[in-house]
Amino acid sequence: MSGLHAFTSAAGAAYRAEGRTAVHRNLPEELPLAVVCNGSSFAVMMATPEDVEDFALGFLYTEGVIAGPDEVERLEVVRHPQGLEARLWLREDRAEALAARRRAMAGPVGCGLCGIESLEAAAREVPVVHSDARFTAAEVGKATEALRACQPLHDRTRATHAAGFLRPGAGIVMAREDVGRHNALDKLIGALLRAGISPAEGAFVMTSRLSLELVQKCAVAGAPAMIAVSAPTASALRLADAAGISLVAFARGTGFDIYTHPDRIAEEACHVA
Repeated sequence: MSGLHAFTSAAGAAYRAEGRTAVHRNLPEELPLAVVCNGSSFAVMMATPEDVEDFALGFLYTEGVIAGPDEVERLEVVRHPQGLEARLWLREDRAEALAARRRAMAGPVGCGLCGIESLEAAAREVPVVHSDARFTAAEVGKATEALRACQPLHDRTRATHAAGFLRPGAGIVMAREDVGRHNALDKLIGALLRAGISPAEGAFVMTSRLSLELVQKCAVAGAPAMIAVSAPTASALRLADAAGISLVAFARGTGFDIYTHPDRIAEEACHVA
């Protein structure tokens, strides 16, 4: 959006062994972003003001409010002094789904579940993923390094997460960034929906640990694998196993751990360097 920037330059002082020097850093912006459906507020998140349309579509999709972008009749992003509004007008037949997943939340960056209205919603059932996608160990092991090349905002700020889409044989074909890892994944899913790319064709690659909600979003989107630079939580691992998702952790160029459904990774997994 015109007039909005994903980062801001800030002046400070750096203290090092050799003394004090002036320093300038680029800091990522985070603004309140309200998702408003058919005139009613659905959620308020703290997010980077970039790829807002992708976020709104991906968020509503992973929340089960819409089954695809064709169920959104109109989408506009409005700037306010306090933040941003993503205004969506949904088809009338989606009103019931909207009511079922309504939240009253002001989610901080680190936790996409904060403010959810019921424990049942937090532990919601997700579909089992079915996909013929297969990956070589080499592309899985190097996926997070490949994602690093798709993070211009992180290059400027060193303070954002990214989610990328790994397509077998093609590498990272799309990526999105945000101060929040859940937001980055929602942006990526929304971008895939808008581009007509099925998440079932590849894997989600994350720059963070893998939490329960990230795996929930992966299952709803239908992606058969998640690859992360860090560890999963125990609940995320259990859900991935039940949902048919291959869960890969500690993918750092020379190797990786895989905890669930290893059959999607080629047998040469013992040598990925």
